[in-house]
Amino acid sequence: MTLSTAFAENPVQQPSSYVSQSGADWLNTIIAGDCVASMEKLPAASIDVIFADPPYNLQLEGDLHRPDQSKVDAVDDAWDQFSSFEAYDAFTRAWLLAARRVLKPNGTIWVIGSYHNIFRVGALMQDLRFWMLNDVIWRKANPMPNFRGRRFTNAHETMIWASRDQEAKRYTFNYEAMKMLNDGTQMRSDWHIPICNGSERLKDENGQKVHPTQKPEALLQRVLLTSTKPGDVVLDPFFGTGTTGAVAKLLGRNFVGIERDRGYREAALARIAAVEPLNEDALVISAGKRAAPRIPFGRLLESGLLTAGEQLTDAKGRNEATIRVDGSLVSGSHTGSIHKVGALVQGFEACNGWTYWHVERAGKRICVDEFRDEIRALAS
Repeated sequence: MTLSTAFAENPVQQPSSYVSQSGADWLNTIIAGDCVASMEKLPAASIDVIFADPPYNLQLEGDLHRPDQSKVDAVDDAWDQFSSFEAYDAFTRAWLLAARRVLKPNGTIWVIGSYHNIFRVGALMQDLRFWMLNDVIWRKANPMPNFRGRRFTNAHETMIWASRDQEAKRYTFNYEAMKMLNDGTQMRSDWHIPICNGSERLKDENGQKVHPTQKPEALLQRVLLTSTKPGDVVLDPFFGTGTTGAVAKLLGRNFVGIERDRGYREAALARIAAVEPLNEDALVISAGKRAAPRIPFGRLLESGLLTAGEQLTDAKGRNEATIRVDGSLVSGSHTGSIHKVGALVQGFEACNGWTYWHVERAGKRICVDEFRDEIRALAS
């Protein structure tokens, strides 16, 4: 099967305005085959983000039963079974090396796992020079009870988020969007999200799960909203029934999946084909002031919003400074930029002059940052 065969059979192309690599026949496809061999066929440095949900190597022995003796639909598939830890480590090293080759220099990778495998995976990632950004705990709102052994209920899984190497500095992190999603406070590294259930869970004609470890779409939405932009390319080398592809299509991202099981591929293709992408307006996310166009303080003088010789104060009127014609400030013996003088009058090493300094208008103190926002609004 060629890279585009599955796509040709059941196209799930993103809106053209979001396709970042038009003409690449492997975009928005599910590749049939081994993950390592398939990744080796992809162009080097072509992927923005990888989400990997590799086999957990659960080492289950025999069936699991509930207290009423009904059988638990557990992970007992051949793809999750390895002859030894050494065999699992060799497999992990091989797919991580292949993943690192296709990841862009500023790309990132997410790997999810349980206590059975995530520590081995993490150690190998560090050996291969991936750089850890966060470990994120997916705390399950409705975990499956423990049916065997003297131990706690396994109520979480761990995701490792890493850049390709320590030198990668300009990777995507949509900080403001995550803050907005968390009611205006910084998003924490523990995410409380229910497991996949209800109508979202894919089942066969007998009512059995199509895939035993199908991840919830809410989890993938948060992952992709954190670390991608519209048009980015997301690779899932263990595609399963296509949660990553479905969410990528919904959010206007491109995807490429790799899956060797035909039943999983067919379920994924049907699932993704049914997804309607969000419109462009809905895909706009919150951006911080660092992402906004840079406006020098002198622009406020040129625009007539402030004038040379005008007095600035802090919010409570305790410190004063005079604006000079070149956009610098003077306060007693202190001179320099709005940031430098703001720091000096307070005895601090640093200061955000935009939020520190105010000017009086109609009897009220107005933060000078509001004038910067006015200029940005006029330019947009």
